[in-house]
Formats: sequence, structure tokens, C-alpha cells
Amino acid sequence: MSKVPPKAVGLATAPSGTWVQTERAAHERWAKLIGSHPKAAALMHVIVGNMGRHNALVASVPNLQRMMGCSRNTVLRAINVLKDENWIEVRQLGGVGTTNAYIVNDRVAWSGPRDGIRYSLFSAAVLVSDNEQPDKSEIGAQPPLERIPTLYPGERQLPTGPSMPPPSQPSLEGLEPDLPSTSCDDPAQ
Repeated sequence: MSKVPPKAVGLATAPSGTWVQTERAAHERWAKLIGSHPKAAALMHVIVGNMGRHNALVASVPNLQRMMGCSRNTVLRAINVLKDENWIEVRQLGGVGTTNAYIVNDRVAWSGPRDGIRYSLFSAAVLVSDNEQPDKSEIGAQPPLERIPTLYPGERQLPTGPSMPPPSQPSLEGLEPDLPSTSCDDPAQ
């Protein structure tokens, strides 16, 4: 049995493509942010580098701590700076907890086509950590998930298996079908 190498942090939903785009004016502001709040600027790079195609990333504070290599308070201060200076919008997931959706201001950076970036209901890349999973000792050792067969464009599904009898409707009085009958004395025919 081969040992699976441990994973520290990974995206549950991969970002679309390897490119993100930024506006020139945002780069100038980002440079100023590096000077005034370096950890907030670093966190912005982590979020933008991992966001999905709708400019959002779902991640826990402990995961962001590990990725940035700093304390919880530093991450929370960086989040507040980014929020207060309109770099990101933060939406809490669930009633209590440390996992949030971080939505990047689409005037700063975006992934994919420019139209349709802002959604009140958004999809997001989800950043998960092995350390936060209740079954962390079993990760990588589980059997593969069942695959659902995929139909590709132009393909059609063929029905198989037992079926129901065809639907029938009684004839209307006087309009009964007049079909010739056949009889067969030899069941082999």
C-alpha cells in the first residue's frame, strides 16, 4: 500500500483558468496598500490568486492564517483593512464561525469575462485545509467516488430495463377499432 503525500491546503473548486486581470489604477492603489498595510496587501494577493470566476473565495480564518504564516489577529486586521478600504466584501457563512466568503471588488481584479461578475448569489472557489477536516487521518485513503456516466453533445441515452405497459384509453362507443384478427395454431410461428 502506497502512502499518499499529505496536502496542507487545496481548492475544493478550482479557479477558472490561471489568469486574473487587474486595472492599472488598482495596481497603483495596491502599491500604496503594500506601504501602509503590508499584511492586508499580502492577503489581497492570496484571495485574488485563489478566487473563482465570480470574484469570490470561501475560506476559513485559520486557513488564511496558514497561507499567510501569521496570527489570527493579523489576519482579522488585514480583513478589516481590505473591507474598510473597499477592496473586498465579506459575507459570513452560517450563524457563527470563522468561514466567510470574500468577494473581490470587480474594479480591482476579476477572472473571466467582465460582464456578469457581480451576483447577489455568487459562486465561489472554496479553500479547504486537511487540518480542519474531521476525517483528516483518512484523507487520500478513501475509495474513489462513483462516477456518473456523462452524455456528450450529440449523444442520446437509450432506455433499458423493465418497462411499463403502454398507456391505453378505452374506445368511444361506436368508434371501436375494426382490426382484422389473426390466429396462429403453431406457437413456433
